[in-house]
Amino acid sequence: MDAALYTQLRRLAASQRRRFGSAAHTMGTTAVVHELYLRFASASGVDVESQRHFFALSARMMRQILVDHARRRALAPIALDPEFELADEEAATVREVDDALRRLESVNARLARVVECRYFAGYTEPETAQILGVTDRTVRRDWDKARAWLAAAIT
Repeated sequence: MDAALYTQLRRLAASQRRRFGSAAHTMGTTAVVHELYLRFASASGVDVESQRHFFALSARMMRQILVDHARRRALAPIALDPEFELADEEAATVREVDDALRRLESVNARLARVVECRYFAGYTEPETAQILGVTDRTVRRDWDKARAWLAAAIT
């Protein structure tokens, strides 16, 4: 993996880590990036067309990594690897958001992609706009709509 790409993925993983709570109770930055790498390496038939496409896929995979970890945490409360420790309330939140996001995806797929990029991968509005091929303003509107929709769906 290219050093610049690895650095950017670590920055995104660190951003995602901060979003989900204290460092002691979330997956480590290295763990997120390495899990992302393993998922890309084991994915058959994935053809990355561009850097934009790669980061869109990364956002989706980061979401899956968090949700999979939250589900494992719910099934096995004693973590075997402390770097993958996720507090119970954080795991429940990730699962709730994922369930609501699946429902949103069936209503409006682009709004779901914006949530993946902003919430799960930690991309900024301009980065999300570039990844999705829309304007910053569209991302801002979609982000507001998606947050309102998710807030109503989760409560």
